[in-house]
Amino acid sequence: MAELPSGLLEACLVIGAPSDKLRDIYQLHQQNKLKEPPLLDAEVLQVHAPPFVTKETNSNQAIGPAFSRVQRRRSFIKKKRRDRFAEPSSNGDTANRAEVSSATEDISVPKDLDLIALPHLCFPGGLQLANEQKEDSYHFLVFTDLFGNRTHGVVVQYYRTVQSYQESVVQNGHRWNSSKSRLYAPFAVCVISKFPYYNALKECLSCLLVQLRPARQADIEETIKEFSAKLSLVPLPPPGQLHVSFSLRPLQVVLPSREDQDSPVIDIDLHLPFLCFTHTTLLQVLSCLLQEQRLVLFSSDWARLTLVAESLLLYLQPLCWQQPYVPVLSGGMLDFLMAPTAFLMGCHISHFEEVAAETEDLILVNVDDGIIQSSGSETIDLPAVPLSAAESFISRAECLQLHYDLELCHLGVGTDANALRCQRRDWQRRLNTQIQNITLELVVNIFRDVQDFLNHEHRVFNSEEFLRTREPADQSFYKKVLETHIFHSFLRDRLNRKRDTFSRMEQNTRNNGHRNRAMTDTPRRPPMSELSRTGYSSYASPSDRLSRRLGASLPNLEQPASDAVTAISLSRPASFRRMTPDIGLKLPQKAVKVFRLPEFPPPLAYHYVQNYYSDMVVSLGKAINATPPEESALLARYHYLRGLVNTVSNKRLDALEDFQSLYKTDSEIFPSQMVKSLVDSLPESERLQADRRPELKRLISRVKRDQEREQASHRNGHEEDAVKRFKLPKKYMQLEEFVKCVQESGIVKDHGTILRLFDALTVGHQKQVGPELFRVFYTIWKETEAEAQEVCLPASVLEHIEPSECVFKLSSSVKTSRGVGKIAMTQRRLFLLTEGRPGYVEVAQYRDLEEVKVSSAPFLLLRIPSLKLRVRGRKEAFEANLKTETELWNLMVKEMWAGRNMADQHKDPQYMQQALTNALLMDAVVGSLQSSKAIYAASKLAHFDRIKTEVPMMVPKTTAETLKHKINPSLELAAPQPVDVLLYTLGQLWVSVSGGKVMVFDASSWSLTHTCQVGNAKLNCMLGVDKDQVWMGSEDSVIYIISMVAMVCNRQLTEHRGEVTGLALDTDKYSQKVAYSCSAEGTVMVWDVSTLQVKRHFRLSCDRLVSVSGWNGKLWCCSRDSIMEVWRNGSLKHRLNLPEQQKGATLTFSSLLLLPEREELWSVCIDSGEVCIWCMKEPTKPFHRVVLQDCTGCYCMIKVKNQVWVGCVGRSSTKGKIYILDTERRVVLKELHGHSDKVTALCSAEDRYVLSGAGKHDGKIAIWKVE
Repeated sequence: MAELPSGLLEACLVIGAPSDKLRDIYQLHQQNKLKEPPLLDAEVLQVHAPPFVTKETNSNQAIGPAFSRVQRRRSFIKKKRRDRFAEPSSNGDTANRAEVSSATEDISVPKDLDLIALPHLCFPGGLQLANEQKEDSYHFLVFTDLFGNRTHGVVVQYYRTVQSYQESVVQNGHRWNSSKSRLYAPFAVCVISKFPYYNALKECLSCLLVQLRPARQADIEETIKEFSAKLSLVPLPPPGQLHVSFSLRPLQVVLPSREDQDSPVIDIDLHLPFLCFTHTTLLQVLSCLLQEQRLVLFSSDWARLTLVAESLLLYLQPLCWQQPYVPVLSGGMLDFLMAPTAFLMGCHISHFEEVAAETEDLILVNVDDGIIQSSGSETIDLPAVPLSAAESFISRAECLQLHYDLELCHLGVGTDANALRCQRRDWQRRLNTQIQNITLELVVNIFRDVQDFLNHEHRVFNSEEFLRTREPADQSFYKKVLETHIFHSFLRDRLNRKRDTFSRMEQNTRNNGHRNRAMTDTPRRPPMSELSRTGYSSYASPSDRLSRRLGASLPNLEQPASDAVTAISLSRPASFRRMTPDIGLKLPQKAVKVFRLPEFPPPLAYHYVQNYYSDMVVSLGKAINATPPEESALLARYHYLRGLVNTVSNKRLDALEDFQSLYKTDSEIFPSQMVKSLVDSLPESERLQADRRPELKRLISRVKRDQEREQASHRNGHEEDAVKRFKLPKKYMQLEEFVKCVQESGIVKDHGTILRLFDALTVGHQKQVGPELFRVFYTIWKETEAEAQEVCLPASVLEHIEPSECVFKLSSSVKTSRGVGKIAMTQRRLFLLTEGRPGYVEVAQYRDLEEVKVSSAPFLLLRIPSLKLRVRGRKEAFEANLKTETELWNLMVKEMWAGRNMADQHKDPQYMQQALTNALLMDAVVGSLQSSKAIYAASKLAHFDRIKTEVPMMVPKTTAETLKHKINPSLELAAPQPVDVLLYTLGQLWVSVSGGKVMVFDASSWSLTHTCQVGNAKLNCMLGVDKDQVWMGSEDSVIYIISMVAMVCNRQLTEHRGEVTGLALDTDKYSQKVAYSCSAEGTVMVWDVSTLQVKRHFRLSCDRLVSVSGWNGKLWCCSRDSIMEVWRNGSLKHRLNLPEQQKGATLTFSSLLLLPEREELWSVCIDSGEVCIWCMKEPTKPFHRVVLQDCTGCYCMIKVKNQVWVGCVGRSSTKGKIYILDTERRVVLKELHGHSDKVTALCSAEDRYVLSGAGKHDGKIAIWKVE
């Protein structure tokens, strides 16, 4: 049985006093025996729940519509009357429970509905009769089941005269109606929904009351049932920009959609807490929630309790409150406040004194007066939100325009109620968005740095280190928050790399935050985690940076970062008041569309309801046809909505087709569970029909494949919920355990470095590291880091060093040839921090060193060990009497010197960063061993110095002149990952590494700007299709489409059956842009780029098709065994083979390049060191071959200007090589050595730079200048 999608209504209930009790009270009232209207017990009188009408069918129907030809009565009150007459009971409570139980068995009542507690919540102040008519009153409820799932209720209390409620009293033939003897009884109508549509359901109930007031008593039940049935017909809008509206006379009700799949529905006025509390008090309340305190809200208005509580929890998104949550407690439920756990509850203000006196450790929040206090005192003794985050929040919150009346000053008086409500709704939506952005920024500012202390591989959070790096005043706040459930859940999402609102804003604001901090703070040593992350854009000398001629798409790298930031900051308004409250926090919101549902059918019979659904499908079809293809997000919402309607009206195949369309429009809203349920429920006849429709057959096979993958994941015990805190080891560690422990600690991730550290710590004894030794080593490492962070350099020193330079190591005070002071080591130089009045004396930049050695200086009759440095351009050597520190500083400086040289030679800043890590590890090793072998042990970490002395790594002159820079996409990983594909688009470099991970670099600074996961399989090809689309072909047979503007991957082309290996652009005979794709088994597809529809497809007979290119009305397809010239209709014109292949040789084509202007075709093979050149007019055999010296195989080719660049692997070693060939002379111009593994990917940046990527033993990207 497939589960039907949820509609707006779960149930509608009527609560009030039973009629027999009212009759008795009324008689006493008429006899003047009542001094004041009594307080009665409320009971459930009616329950109305879908399905209201079900089709008469045989019992084996798998899924049915929500309505049928036969109406089933849902008169709960009549059922209770029968029970009451059948089983009279003196115990009213027992009888009441029996009635509920009986009714629940016979009538379809939602299983999670607590009919015992509901009357108390609908009348939290009690059911009080009245002598006069009272105003209608609304309030809101939240119900939570055992699994934490919430449902929501909107309640209206309205009064009816008891006289009119009873049968009319007739005396002497006349209707008796004395106003002085009237009695009014309150009734509550409660609408329950799975989603918090508070405003919309309040409007619905307002429309219902318009019908109930003039209605006769006999018609009330039928009116409410019809109202409930209408609401159950309303489909919920999909996440995104499409809202749904429907008419309930006299109002047009709008259901707003969620922002995205993981966001909650917001249908309340989020600014209410800002009206109730000062900004400081509001931050105190949020701080209490983050620390999971026991909070109680108080108000004289029941509605205000829920609305404020809901707003507060929404402010914490995406953090989710997981503790007990009851925003409305009736007078009889106050014992809930004795619960020992954290909770958020709400009470009437009249209970304030009682609760404050009788309970301890409660945080009491008076919503009416905007006051927060504890139950023991008038203040709260809890840590406040971190100061910097609080100040940012307050400055933004002060600019919010919270008063709608100010919006109306320039407007006329409206005459259309619905138009006025629409105007107010738009204003509220804009204000809600601003508040969401501001509160999200608060959460991001509080938890921004958590990411830096996570180890994703081992799912570890280094909480101690995180706490140590917080400001001292904020540490008590974080200590409490880190122990909460709400933070644990947040950590789990970070470790799972969840892409939610937090991660998006954190990434968008991260670079600005670091840049601004660098401007205002004294340079301090950053943690190694931060250092490794910023290593993508580490320092490169001006001569190595990109040329300013590269144009606007590649901004000039020579402008110092500080200058750019200064310009920005100077042009920025001085006060937040002058700008939009959430400026810089979010991309502009897309315009919202509202889909209006058809008018509800008058009689609720099956065929009328089916017609209603059919009308909705037709309306949605018209909306789809009227929406241009470029508005794919809106198209997705229409298809999703139509899929919902087809599901509930039992048109399964049509529903599946609509959901299949989401892959091409917005796969992020694909309802996996609903589609799985639909597929499982398909009867055999419909399954056969689906198999005859290719798109449905693909969808069903994909659903099954995903199910199998999910089951396999569960069988393998894949656990995404585990979150560990880093703890020091308690037993001896072998190598494998040591590697894991070091990676978890956050000291270093690189596997090779950890192996050298293990050798250093185990010198002279058994190959295992004891817990005490590791504790000492870890402590020294952290203490050294903390000491360096405390170094505060005076302004006179700062002006001599770069803004990003930090002191990583300070010696003790020593005598040197340039004066007395401390030697400071930064990532670029050594300098002397002179004593007395602190001054700066330059010692050397690492690249200028000529000699580093240990010497000895005379002191009285002794010789004191000293460090001697010779610097290029200086006659006198620098000597420092470092005494016992000499040997260590000798090792560290030599390693930094060697690292600097390698970084300069290879144009790779990561070498410098690695050398710095090695030097700091030497320091920690020497400090922890404290033995005669300590220096020998530390020398095990002198990696670059050893390479320099053992195997001098001279870069060939041609390579050095052409190479400009290197990027390491595997920087934060334990081992290098192969670069699979490279693509350059305007100002951006797209890099695909193993497993579908795509990294996007800013081409002006080569800094990482975005990372996204594109499927889970290797990507084979990428193509920039237009200004906003990048297509990516994957091993999993899907073409993924990434939006360059939104940087999301939410569209997929799923027509291929094998792994997608090639993509190309061309124009058809009508000059329309088309895209070609090919898959390994030989299928070629032609796509309409605007509609993403397959225009035609054909299959070629070959061994693994690897690429496709279009030219002059024909396609050139490259497979492993041949090159094929194919007509556009798919018929084969020529099949090209190398003569060696024809003779039985096993040569494998790897890449094909068309040179249309020369009418030439160039090809290379994966197992040959030759480039074969064919004539496109007579391609029977290669007419020319270029032999690449010292090459065993070629993997990729691109054309740049009049050159062809070929990525290869060398014969004499496994090093990657690039050969540059002249297209006219067909000779090799240059041979470049830039990688230590085969060159697997090439791309061109506007014909001025070429970027090359290498295999897994290298994993780096080299940037080459084109001449």
